[in-house]
Amino acid sequence: MASDQIGYRGPTACAAAGITYRQLDYWARTGLVEPSVRPAHGSGTQRLYSFRDVVVLKIVKRFLDTGVSLQNIRTAVQHLRERGFRDLERMTLMSDGATVYECTSPDEVHALLQGGQGIFGIAVGVVWRDVESALSQLHGERIDTGETLVGHNPADELARRRNRAV
Repeated sequence: MASDQIGYRGPTACAAAGITYRQLDYWARTGLVEPSVRPAHGSGTQRLYSFRDVVVLKIVKRFLDTGVSLQNIRTAVQHLRERGFRDLERMTLMSDGATVYECTSPDEVHALLQGGQGIFGIAVGVVWRDVESALSQLHGERIDTGETLVGHNPADELARRRNRAV
């Protein structure tokens, strides 16, 4: 089943991203990372996050762990959202602690490093694979039927082929 037909409830998204439910709830309520499959509509409704949502949650967590401000993370997430999260898996996000930069080529990474500032990066492909691995151990939910999927691997066909080649 394609990963775009599977959603993940809050506790599953938290486990895969390494965040608390309180963080997840705050980020959803403030619009930082909202569930793209099914938002909460009042008390008792379950949010449902997509695979890409969980990847973004984990990226946000990594930036917070390295000291990037929530305001700068918001700007970076908004930029990713505007791009439609295209090529997310091939992207490297770099930060000097104040600004987050999107790098899609080694030349862009090199140019940032030449600035002489302390820079750290997040290779989104690594985060992507971490989330795939974590979600393969957890429960997903079919978007169309609500059926619970136990231990479902959300990797798409291309990712499965790539993993076999490694």
